[in-house]
Amino acid sequence: MRDFLHSEISQFEGIPNLPSDPELAIRAGKHLCEDLLEPLQDTFGRIAIRSAYRSATINDLGHRKGYGCASNWRNFARHIWDVRDENGAFGATACIVIPWFADRYAAGEDWRALAWWIHDHLPYSEMCFYPRLCAFNIAWHELPKRIIRSYIDPKGVLKTFDTPSSTASHADWYRHWGERYLQPVAPR
Repeated sequence: MRDFLHSEISQFEGIPNLPSDPELAIRAGKHLCEDLLEPLQDTFGRIAIRSAYRSATINDLGHRKGYGCASNWRNFARHIWDVRDENGAFGATACIVIPWFADRYAAGEDWRALAWWIHDHLPYSEMCFYPRLCAFNIAWHELPKRIIRSYIDPKGVLKTFDTPSSTASHADWYRHWGERYLQPVAPR
């Protein structure tokens, strides 16, 4: 939880980054960890958390000051784990780097290989990829959207829930990683 609560905005501005509803934040974070982050770490090795939980106060400040935070309304049940979204559902998002993949990305590997691996193996709701280190937001949500977006070429939406390829395997994207990565991963 310490990694999730760490916030550069919080430290820089001197404002605590603590949940107003700790029970909901822990419940959402537990799903994020058990269903997504732990299986990723079990498969690819240690992951680095860049950003995760934000209180509504910290997120709003980050949005108003242009620190790269979306509006609170957009981040409810995403980075703001302790406030339900407009549908009353809960969720959690973390921005992570997988060093194992970051090395391959730096050597020219296509970000879509990792996106499709996660799509084929884990119950994510949303992913959004960024150029630096191939960091990406990965979200768990009780009403999963199954959307993949990217700020890396090709930019835009790679997949939405109704994309025809949403149920097909995309193993050709990551088959060169070896047999180990073709096996289903069971969330904890």
